[in-house]
Amino acid sequence: MKSITIKGSERESVGKVSTKALRNAGMVPCVLYGGQNPVHFSAEEKSFSKLVYTPEAHTVEIDLGGKKFNGILQDIQFHPVSDKIMHIDFYELDAAKEVTMEVPVKFVGNSKGVMAGGDLQVNQRKLKVRALPANLPDFVEADITPLDMGNKLYVTSLPVNNFKILHPDNTVVCKVKISRAAMKAAQEAAKAEKAAKGKKK
Repeated sequence: MKSITIKGSERESVGKVSTKALRNAGMVPCVLYGGQNPVHFSAEEKSFSKLVYTPEAHTVEIDLGGKKFNGILQDIQFHPVSDKIMHIDFYELDAAKEVTMEVPVKFVGNSKGVMAGGDLQVNQRKLKVRALPANLPDFVEADITPLDMGNKLYVTSLPVNNFKILHPDNTVVCKVKISRAAMKAAQEAAKAEKAAKGKKK
């Protein structure tokens, strides 16, 4: 999995006053959990853009001026009006411990049903997976080639390699719906066939 480096500074004071001052200065207060003790730090808001405003999944290298930690984004809080990042929680990675995170679904192939006029309806754009940090996938691949009109693709059909998908077996990733145009064409074809049979009689 790709990694993004976030450069920040450890926080000595974590009270409301210092937190407000940080935000006013364009900084985001953060906490890294998972180690022996939580690590409080801050970083510039713009340094999180490639991590937060992207459909891709990344691990994070947190560089606090000499101290480096590997983690993943655990939780993020946005301001309800301005949508600015208010706070971020990270979870420290341990090479020997499995971790859970969401990764995007990458759709590949050309569906028979879509080529015949159906509509692809995506139910899951991201999936929760669990794996050792070294085995975390950048994405889960979903091949839609075999899907005909009316068919569904379940999580059980997705390839897994050294990771687990944490969704029930009956979770639908996508399906091919019969489009209105295809339905109309089928109805008209059926009418025409019925009319042709009537003439033969």
